[in-house]
Amino acid sequence: MNTEILREYRARIDELDEQLICLLAERFEITKTVGELKAETGLPAADPQREKEQIARLHEIARNEGMDPVFGEKVFRLIVDEVIRHHLQTADKHGDLEA
Repeated sequence: MNTEILREYRARIDELDEQLICLLAERFEITKTVGELKAETGLPAADPQREKEQIARLHEIARNEGMDPVFGEKVFRLIVDEVIRHHLQTADKHGDLEA
């Protein structure tokens, strides 16, 4: 009996992991477009004010969901740092094209 319950939980975890990856892929596709727009218009890769607002919003969501807001912020920071890295690469490419 316990083995079957464990299998069901693991199957659900696998489904959630797939959804997380699909959501991240969608998010990165959108931020890729944002990075192109920023590079074309000369905007900086990072937006500290927006990040601050997002962190506050995500803290609230995490608390409402019974999740540790600090953990949520760590995950957000990991994602945003990767997005900024991509934005900087995109900006470099645009700089190379203009030279």
